[in-house]
Amino acid sequence: MTSLTQRTSGLVQRRTDAIRSAAADKEKESGGEEDEARRGEEEDDDKGDSKETRLTLMEEVLLLGLKDREGYTSFWNDCISSGLRGCMLVELALRGRLQLEACGVRRKSLLARKVICKSDAPTGDVLLDEALKHIKETQPPESVQSWIELLSGETWNPLKLHYQLRNVRERLAKNLVEKGVLTTEKQNFLLFDMTTHPLTNSSIKQRLIKKVQDSVLEKWVNDPHRMDKRVLALILLAHSSDVLENAFAPLQDDQYDLGMKRVHALLELEPEKESAKPNANELMWAVVAAFTK
Repeated sequence: MTSLTQRTSGLVQRRTDAIRSAAADKEKESGGEEDEARRGEEEDDDKGDSKETRLTLMEEVLLLGLKDREGYTSFWNDCISSGLRGCMLVELALRGRLQLEACGVRRKSLLARKVICKSDAPTGDVLLDEALKHIKETQPPESVQSWIELLSGETWNPLKLHYQLRNVRERLAKNLVEKGVLTTEKQNFLLFDMTTHPLTNSSIKQRLIKKVQDSVLEKWVNDPHRMDKRVLALILLAHSSDVLENAFAPLQDDQYDLGMKRVHALLELEPEKESAKPNANELMWAVVAAFTK
């Protein structure tokens, strides 16, 4: 009788240990998934940069557009405002916060599909979190084209003016000041004073320019789906913002011609076809389609 009791208690103990072990494995697995998601976000940042100099797509595009000494973008550039809003949508998509709704049986076009909030976890960037909050709380959802217009304030509907993100360039410039890339000065333009942000750390901008140049010259792979998604997005959005030319201006004529030829090859791709390929980021191609339609 005693031996039967001992065997029974031993069996119960083993079952208890097995349950505890399974629970521990499950915790490790969920923790591993969280770590993998965090690692995925970290990989979105430039691998060679320190934490202080990791730049978002918006900051990179603005930095390409800023005049080094003057500290402001060209007065004739009327594309960068909407371009920066497109950068925000792509940045949120690359960080796993946004996605397009399913295309459905009838295969809706990219521009007809609505933007859906995939995760509302804070990004740590005020502008991105502000845009994410608008998109999450808006019902019914809007398309990529609509969000670029709404975030830019380009709407005739007075009830939707609150979606506009204000002073975006100034706020991005202040981020770059905090990261030690730019500084802040006041300049007098006869009738008014203007806050400007001249370049103070030229190595960071040179590294950015070299990254863009190398992607279509030394590291050209002749396939957009083998390119780093962030670099591909940077090239396409910098072109949409009319600042890409600044990255190629220092090149020799033959390199310039080759680089621009390859950029035009990327611009001539059909977003609908590219977005249907494996591992493509549909929202990024939807933003490209919005600017090239």
